[in-house]
Amino acid sequence: MSKTILRKPEAFYDAFTRKAGDDFLTTTYCPGCGHGILHKLVAEALEDFGVQKKTMFVSPVGCSVFAYYYMDVGNVQAAHGRAPAVATALKRSNPESVVISYQGDGDLAAIGGAEILNAANRGEGITVFFVNNAIYGMTGGQMAPTTLIGQPTMTTPLGRTLENEGYPIRMSEIIATLEAPVYVDRVMLGDIKSIRQARKAVRKALEIQIEKNGFSFIEVLSACPSNLKMTPVDAQKWVREVLADYFPLGVKKDISATFPGKSKERHLLPLSEIPTILDIKESKINKDIIQNFSGKDFHEEIKIAGFGGQGVLSLGIVLSEMGMRHDFEVSWIPSYGPEMRGGTANCSVHLSNKKIGSPVVDRPTVLVAMNLPSIDKFEKDVMEGGYIFYDSSLINKAPKRNDLHVIAIPATKIADELGTTKIANMVIVGAMIEKLKLMSQEIVIDSIGEVIKNKKLIGINKQAIYKGIEFIKNLK
Repeated sequence: MSKTILRKPEAFYDAFTRKAGDDFLTTTYCPGCGHGILHKLVAEALEDFGVQKKTMFVSPVGCSVFAYYYMDVGNVQAAHGRAPAVATALKRSNPESVVISYQGDGDLAAIGGAEILNAANRGEGITVFFVNNAIYGMTGGQMAPTTLIGQPTMTTPLGRTLENEGYPIRMSEIIATLEAPVYVDRVMLGDIKSIRQARKAVRKALEIQIEKNGFSFIEVLSACPSNLKMTPVDAQKWVREVLADYFPLGVKKDISATFPGKSKERHLLPLSEIPTILDIKESKINKDIIQNFSGKDFHEEIKIAGFGGQGVLSLGIVLSEMGMRHDFEVSWIPSYGPEMRGGTANCSVHLSNKKIGSPVVDRPTVLVAMNLPSIDKFEKDVMEGGYIFYDSSLINKAPKRNDLHVIAIPATKIADELGTTKIANMVIVGAMIEKLKLMSQEIVIDSIGEVIKNKKLIGINKQAIYKGIEFIKNLK
């Protein structure tokens, strides 16, 4: 006797949770939203084609970002609109992978317009799923590039007008005019029949990537009942009768039968040629001096935080530059607040003798805090047994945790005594290299002149580093 077993696709997680330890969540989407249906169609195809383990799913800002709660594949979140650019990098660096760019209308057709057009024009071997519900979903129902004429939204309460906002953009028709795309189709999630048709389009688009490394673009008309202010049933009817009237369904381009396939060969320059091409000068490495530091097995993740103007970012740059002069693996990435000088700023630095997987520092082994908000924000993130160096001239509250090594150093006061508070960051550099013993003080002092742009300030920066070293020695 035959038996039908209904289950989630293997490409879905067993449980949908936002954070470890959360209770099971059935969905993050509103009732009647089409994202869940499209997720299922994609997940079924990935399982059936046997490519789940080599799939990377790129989702940017908007409701589409929730895909990583559901899809048990490699997930990468991109900045608003930049999913095709990120997908391009992933595909080119991993040519055998299956890369999906999953985007909404406000994301792809507005801020991401340049990214999608250029990725399509290059014929990148990716598959793009474009969810068009004619409105910004996550952020409150503002007008999208696909909002219909006369359709009211939060930013067009009287309805979109031709005179003021122009025509809704038909992205599938635009993409289809380009030479490189292999398959462009518009489907909808309006009833059982249209969902079946959408399933076919999803599978064909993925097959074109898997078998021929071709670019496909699938636009999916879908309902957003919450922002359309309709019941799920009425919203689905609106998709069928109104949205699909302006955005006609059907294949806009299909050259898959004659498309010969695109090579997956990677065109890489020999690493030895890159410094010459980019005019990069090799860092000076004194192998005799660094041999005492190169044999250590270590991986330091450093978060440096404070106000803009305190030299937070340049402190990170100095540590990174000095790390390179010790032949370490190094990364540095800045994070600015909404303002620069006077606003918040922090940077992440990795110093390691191992390959670095990501420049981001979420769990620092070392925190450098140059103002009180930095203690409040990052103290909880420091790994147990890690270090906090903080400027006690400006911070009158010591860290609360007792499972850390805490170094209070009056960096601003010491710098002021040398003549300028702007070198407080170099006082901390000196304190760190003396306390952590990661680098040669000789190399740091001798090389600082190559890092400091204003040559008139080299001398005073060296003095500041010496003062930091001296301060730590006197603590013993």
